Amino acid sequence: MFLLQSFSCGLIKIKYQRLAMLLITRLLRYIILNLALLGFGFALFISPNTNAIMSSVEKRFYGVASGIMGTMRLIGQTFSMGIVMLMFVLYMGRNRITSEYHPHFLQSMKASFLVFALLCFIGIFASLARGKIRKDEDQPSE
Repeated sequence: MFLLQSFSCGLIKIKYQRLAMLLITRLLRYIILNLALLGFGFALFISPNTNAIMSSVEKRFYGVASGIMGTMRLIGQTFSMGIVMLMFVLYMGRNRITSEYHPHFLQSMKASFLVFALLCFIGIFASLARGKIRKDEDQPSE
């Protein structure tokens, strides 16, 4: 299962890179396709990751583990929004998003996607380094 997590993290990384490049072309169908595949990568990553976390705790600590997992996801979302806002400030300053600043806006989005691709690239190695949690993780159940 940890290979599925690593594969899906790689898929997410590739889609972030593609989105950074697609902002230049702005073809709607390609952006929609890449966003759909990005969502598919997240779906493949989150389920095994949640299973790995919940399988590593005793049943009496399920509530605590679930709460910590939810908190970490919220912190990750907040951190991601912080990265996007930082890129807006670096590329656009304190200006409003108007047609005048459209190229700067696209550059800030491209930079954000590339930062997220880099973070996913690091996450691939973290996922691979984790290895199996249980001895029977890759064996089919009877």
